[in-house]
Amino acid sequence: MPNIIEITDFEAPELDIYARLTETQLLNRHEPEKGLFIAESPKVVERALDAGYTPVSLLLERKHIEGEARNVISRCGDIPVYTADFDVLTKLTGFQLTRGVLCAMRRLPLPDIHSVCDGARRIAVLENVVNPTNVGAIFRSAAALNIDAVLLTPACSNPLYRRAVRVSMGTVFQIPWTFLGEEFSRWPQPCISLLKHMGFKTAAMALGDQSVSIEDPRLAAEEKLAIVLGTEGDGLAEQTIADCDYTVRIPMSHGVDSLNVAAASAVAFWQLGRRP
Repeated sequence: MPNIIEITDFEAPELDIYARLTETQLLNRHEPEKGLFIAESPKVVERALDAGYTPVSLLLERKHIEGEARNVISRCGDIPVYTADFDVLTKLTGFQLTRGVLCAMRRLPLPDIHSVCDGARRIAVLENVVNPTNVGAIFRSAAALNIDAVLLTPACSNPLYRRAVRVSMGTVFQIPWTFLGEEFSRWPQPCISLLKHMGFKTAAMALGDQSVSIEDPRLAAEEKLAIVLGTEGDGLAEQTIADCDYTVRIPMSHGVDSLNVAAASAVAFWQLGRRP
């Protein structure tokens, strides 16, 4: 039987996860094994459950108990299911819930770069992409357009931030990913050398005198390719571009010189995600 709990006290500590803890506090860098994240909407929660994440509690609109959240509730065992009407939940959280369901879940340990890239032929590498909306959109494009894995430099926004999870439509639970941490925390080296040792050619998405068109047949012919995308605004660092095998441009018209990183990722993944 689900453990349904009607919300009567907005200050109840059990609701801190949803109403008062920041993303950084949920992440819990000092004790990562206790880290949490919030999944929003029944479809996204189900994708997280399918990927092996453990639910801690649910917060949902009362009408969804026997409606859209019914299957989610049945899969979550006897965890607390906090509920109230729409207006009460909006007042509690400070925002309107997407499809009226939030689920607090435990983070899994991050895999190492070797296990993430094992068997991969097309991967994306994100350099300092700090906007969680962009990170989520990149993951959604990666899942849709044949990208096998995603690597992130330490300054990137965390893919399990609530907005990133929501924008990705839960594809952050379907694509293998990890941060370039610990011994590989220095970017671009030794990380790019490691990728080359693993058999990847590296393609920096950037404008430059030596850049080749994204339609260059050499790119499509590469057996293993790492597509490197840079931060919003400044793009990739000069050293990163210098260390990559290719500098790749997306042909533009009407005097436009660049795309938002999320849009550029979709174009790059569509063209370069095709298998040789």
